[in-house]
Amino acid sequence: MFAYLQGKFTYKSPAQVHVDVNGVGYEVNISLHTFAAIQNLDAGKLYTHLQVKEDGHTLFGFFEKEEKDIFLMLISVSGVGAATARMMLSSIKPEEVNRAIVQSNIKLLESVKGIGKKTAERLVLELKDKINKQPVSSGNVFLKGNTLEQDALTALTALGISRIQAEQSIQKIIRSEPDILQLEELIKKALKAV
Repeated sequence: MFAYLQGKFTYKSPAQVHVDVNGVGYEVNISLHTFAAIQNLDAGKLYTHLQVKEDGHTLFGFFEKEEKDIFLMLISVSGVGAATARMMLSSIKPEEVNRAIVQSNIKLLESVKGIGKKTAERLVLELKDKINKQPVSSGNVFLKGNTLEQDALTALTALGISRIQAEQSIQKIIRSEPDILQLEELIKKALKAV
């Protein structure tokens, strides 16, 4: 229903923010990750998800679209509600949630309050393939380097290599040969290292 809200932040706490959009105040539930991003801002944009239930409507807000996407994936899993997903995104950074699921890191997922072993296993089972099939975007990748690395990652995933394998391979090549400048050379070496 609401894709995002853009306006003034009239009230901020680690769990909630009030957004004034042209004189209408919206109460938005947020994660600690989003709070950290907006705590020094007077105004901004929050990507939103409206949860409609019998007992009320609840608006959730996210500073980054990637965080919203992860939240939506998390609540699609049976047994994971909005409160648990928000707790997860408050305890672990969104990219770390992605990485934990892709790498089947059950222990990290279990470290979140409200997530037991069975739920952590269900998250991995149901979301691993979805995350691997996501298009590569700057918010979802674990390589925070230059365009050469990003382009190589995009090429490798387009060739059918899983994102996590491609990232590990590229990191390995970059560490061993930091002066590599040619995209084709990096891709070829990364393919051999997979």
